[in-house]
Amino acid sequence: MPPADSASRAGAMPKASGDPSSRTLGNNMNDSCISHVPDGYEEILRDSKAINFGMPSDMQTGALLSVLAASKPQGTILELGTGTGLGAAWLLGGMDDSSTLVSIETNQEYQDVARRHLGHDIRLKLIVDDALLFIEAHEGDAFDLIYADAMPGKYFGFEHSLRLLRRGGILVLDDILPQPNWPENHQTSVDSLLQTIDGLPPKQFTSVKLCWYTGHILVTKK
Repeated sequence: MPPADSASRAGAMPKASGDPSSRTLGNNMNDSCISHVPDGYEEILRDSKAINFGMPSDMQTGALLSVLAASKPQGTILELGTGTGLGAAWLLGGMDDSSTLVSIETNQEYQDVARRHLGHDIRLKLIVDDALLFIEAHEGDAFDLIYADAMPGKYFGFEHSLRLLRRGGILVLDDILPQPNWPENHQTSVDSLLQTIDGLPPKQFTSVKLCWYTGHILVTKK
């Protein structure tokens, strides 16, 4: 056998040819290339720009939501923070015909955009309400997938998001990495959330942090 190189002698594994740092990704493996957008997405994006909506979900997060929604056949899904409906469009795009989506938003103007382009879908229930009040009042483990795209359910009321998950349910948190529209001192809230997630009992929950686009955390109830 040929002599081991210095990396092998030191106990390190040689770099595999599939290591992302050792090659240039082709277009087919570029996560900024989204091959399909859901029904209503382009229209919602257009109307969001028209009202200067400054908090749109990125397409990569949307594609992730669509995949997760597809993994929950006959699922009951909750979105905290409809915005103008971009996230809801991706969720609906992944859901089967027997799944339902409840989406909560405090701003009537924003949610009206979603209602205009997605309101015909009988799987979707749009509610104008305070998301924190909604999750505080909701009983039991009711949801297979929760997308917390607002302060409630993520930075406060997080315990209610966990409570509302069914066994095997997934909680999706985004905008964990620094964003230009963060309020002053928001990093303190992020650090507190991360500490809480790190301290979740491993027999009840498992989680993963994804330093990808706006920063994501997925928490699953066992």
